[in-house]
Amino acid sequence: MSREISVSAGKPFGLQRVCQVLEFPRSTIYAIRARASTKVTPMVPRRRGPKPKMHDADLLKAIRDDLAASPFSGEGHRKVWARLRIVHDIRVSRTRVLRLMREHRLLSPHRQARGEPSRHDGRITTDRPNEMWGTDGVRIATVDDGMVWIFSAVDHCDGMCTGIHAAKIGDRFAALEPIAQGLLDAFGSVLADSGRGLSLRMDHGSQYTSDDFRDQIRFWGITPSDAFVAEPQTNGVAERFNRTMKEQAIHGRIFKNLEEVRAAAIAFRNQYNRDWRLEKLGFKSPIEARQERLMKLAA
Repeated sequence: MSREISVSAGKPFGLQRVCQVLEFPRSTIYAIRARASTKVTPMVPRRRGPKPKMHDADLLKAIRDDLAASPFSGEGHRKVWARLRIVHDIRVSRTRVLRLMREHRLLSPHRQARGEPSRHDGRITTDRPNEMWGTDGVRIATVDDGMVWIFSAVDHCDGMCTGIHAAKIGDRFAALEPIAQGLLDAFGSVLADSGRGLSLRMDHGSQYTSDDFRDQIRFWGITPSDAFVAEPQTNGVAERFNRTMKEQAIHGRIFKNLEEVRAAAIAFRNQYNRDWRLEKLGFKSPIEARQERLMKLAA
């Protein structure tokens, strides 16, 4: 750098002066030059203290063999370390086992679940309305009432929100309310078998796996359609609606009580069905898509 000619001044400036103006340490430049020189042997960090009897490669193989032989999944480094000591008589430091498992992504968050993966070779949308609805619930914080729930039901064909309900207690009865709203609107009744031919996609929340919930939808003639465990994309229609609702009507607002949450949820449902344009519908709103379909059927 000190040998370079300045374009504007036409003369060289010393390294000390240049580094002082740029507020850059000269030691960094000297260190880079030393590393780039072939005469300097790079320093490789080594483990301090006495060398272990078992090399890291052999210990890593023993860890992999132990994980493969274990009948359980999701175990952490402590159980691996304990089995190495008790079962295989391999006495090493627990922190060393943790380091190797972390470096090679063998800790439980990185290991894949056992068994065959669920195939996602189909689609969750339907060709006609009122063939399948998706339902899910979200929790919203309020000032006076604490955490409250919003449950919704969404059609898998045109994305129409067929029902929405806000409640303080998110139990099975609150989860049934948007389904009842949709049945009244789409089928005109909540009597026995009023929803015959309809499927309901839901996750494995306690509201949806309860006997009361299952018995009620069976009374309505609705067929349960359970999503895959730990794979929320299989309930993607309801999940996407909830995300849109939170982004457009929930996040960034402070709700005083349950009534404000209920009013916001109902207002969003009406605006969503009327104005929210979905790409899968050719950028039509749910109401526009459904009206267009009814006109084609009437023609």
